[in-house]
Amino acid sequence: MTDVTIGSASSAGPADISTAPLLETKALSRHFRVGRGFSRQMLHAVDDVDLTINRQEIVALAGESGSGKSTIARLLAGVYKPTSGEIYYQGRALSSIKSRRDLLAYRSDVPMVFQDPFSSLNPAFRVAHGISRSVKLHRGDLTGDQQKAEVERVVEAVGLTPAGDILQRYPYELSGGQRQRIGFAQALAHQPRLILADEPVSMLDVSIRIGLLNLMAELRATAGVSFLYITHDIASARYVADRLVVMYAGHIVESGPTESVLANPKHPYTDLLLGAVPDPRAPLNAGIEGDTGEPPKVIDPTPGCRFRLRCPLVVDECHHITPLRRELGPGHDAACHVAQPDTGTTAVQPA
Repeated sequence: MTDVTIGSASSAGPADISTAPLLETKALSRHFRVGRGFSRQMLHAVDDVDLTINRQEIVALAGESGSGKSTIARLLAGVYKPTSGEIYYQGRALSSIKSRRDLLAYRSDVPMVFQDPFSSLNPAFRVAHGISRSVKLHRGDLTGDQQKAEVERVVEAVGLTPAGDILQRYPYELSGGQRQRIGFAQALAHQPRLILADEPVSMLDVSIRIGLLNLMAELRATAGVSFLYITHDIASARYVADRLVVMYAGHIVESGPTESVLANPKHPYTDLLLGAVPDPRAPLNAGIEGDTGEPPKVIDPTPGCRFRLRCPLVVDECHHITPLRRELGPGHDAACHVAQPDTGTTAVQPA
């Protein structure tokens, strides 16, 4: 793995590094100008997001399309710069990284696996090309023979064998599942600490999704890699994630241990997502009750809960006051005026 000093605060000792979050955001926001000419309207894609990812942890970031999940991934990957707020990697603010060497080291530690396995590989080159480039760029300490051996190792690590045969194929000769595994192999070639997986199974057949989810769990166990798993599929989040973070219209509305959130959801939006999960035990004529809308485009928002127009539990306060995230159970918080805490919990977490 790359040198720890890239992500370490200068004042942090070894004990601090081992116990602090691997990556943390504080009041992270990203706004985009919309309209033409002299328009000053701003789309608030992400607003005031506090997110933590610990070492060897899989965090699922869930929500409908348009909720801001992929924008967060691109902020963490350095594709977008924050409008405000900060990202901390191993205690160091990313805004303090100025040199190309340090930026390359961060991107080596925090690579991204993209959603579309058909467009993320260059069809003009054999599979070996992309992985070899990753190794050469991020593993300059290896000799030529060692780099070749590393390319084969990461391909085998993602379950593609024999590696020599796979590496000589062109992307069109691989299935969708195999191509996505190559995406994970390219990320693994960096010796990452955290992989940003942006809906990596959404374009794959249901029959092969479970293999990719198992691969994430295996890489966490064998290589010590953490994951931010971005998904709109609550079922897959339950299968693989330690913690579940739910987003709506640029805000985190609920977060906590996955089983706690799904067994006892505190926010009406989380309830809505759970209601959309097919239940094979339900009667054939049973439909999904409630809302059929989608997250709004948040342009120059006014105070208030952004879910209020779709919420079955809306109260007057929801129209005028933006709810803050409150701890409602052990490690379980929600941003909702009407959510009720578990017995004995009173702590409050800032939004």
